[in-house]
Amino acid sequence: MSEFSFPAQDTAAMGAEDVDLGKARDGDNGAFTRLVTPLRRELHAHCYRMLGSTHDADDALQDALLRAWRGLARFEGRSSLRTWLYTVVTRTCLDVAETRGKRALPVDLGPSSDHAVLDGNAPLADVAWLGPYPDANLSGSQAGPDARYEQREAVELAFVAALQHLPGNQRAALLLFDVLGFSAAEIATTMNTSTTSVNSALARARKIVAEKVPSRTQQQTLRNVDDGRLRKIVAEYAAALENGDADALVALLTDDVTWSMPPLPHWYHGIEAVTDFAVQVPLTRCPSWRHVPTSANGQPAVAFYLGNDATGPHLAWSITVLTLRGEHISDLTSFIGPDHFTPFGLPAALH
Repeated sequence: MSEFSFPAQDTAAMGAEDVDLGKARDGDNGAFTRLVTPLRRELHAHCYRMLGSTHDADDALQDALLRAWRGLARFEGRSSLRTWLYTVVTRTCLDVAETRGKRALPVDLGPSSDHAVLDGNAPLADVAWLGPYPDANLSGSQAGPDARYEQREAVELAFVAALQHLPGNQRAALLLFDVLGFSAAEIATTMNTSTTSVNSALARARKIVAEKVPSRTQQQTLRNVDDGRLRKIVAEYAAALENGDADALVALLTDDVTWSMPPLPHWYHGIEAVTDFAVQVPLTRCPSWRHVPTSANGQPAVAFYLGNDATGPHLAWSITVLTLRGEHISDLTSFIGPDHFTPFGLPAALH
């Protein structure tokens, strides 16, 4: 994973911030809202990286901002308000992570299956599953191209999944230093520890992440794929499922493709196993598919809706995130469940 950091708050806004800060300390909730609104998206993305769940990120950010509002009198201005808010948010996420545990994908639970599993593949409710992240939650057009690139790189599925293998303190140190650009001394203050401990945590975290994240990020891959070609890949993949066309699907996949479907525990690796699953289940046993293109975790994605027939309503089924290698799909991660659709602003059904 390349090292990247997001820019600090525009200094031109600092005068207005100082005025609002004084008002907020006097109990003006509107002033506090004006202070935190420009930072909400980046703070929310930080919560997602820490916790691996959009819903947990929602709860953690709400709790953290409440803590910040109640503790604003303790903010002495020794650091920027942004830095102080990241301290509050990070500590809140560490509390949540300690109580809820790390998020997982099916590949973390056991070996792949070499053929379609039709029985004994019920959803596992006792596993905290990693979830997808809507790109719309990232900072918008006010960020320059390089910043938008870095924001997407920092929420890529492989990176967020790798973070879940780190203890909370290592996860926080890595994100604050490598992603957000805080110094080791600032991180030590945030985490109530020493710079030596921070540097040690960083070294261990980088080693684990390097073992689990591909050397080439999805943003690097996608920059070399023409936008028109990318839209074509997504459309052809969705059409293959909708038309029950196994040959068209296989033509889009790498030989070592993987397909996983949290919260289902079984997953498939290799073109033969993936093809067998596709033919046995989504291409033949699912009566009718419809889709809406979207994007998640800085990657192309497809929202799929399943219906009993082509003419009836189709209900929200899964958000499938595509990972590319070159111009072929190397990983399919289908996050099953209608609860994933709301954060993406997608309807619960297509009629």
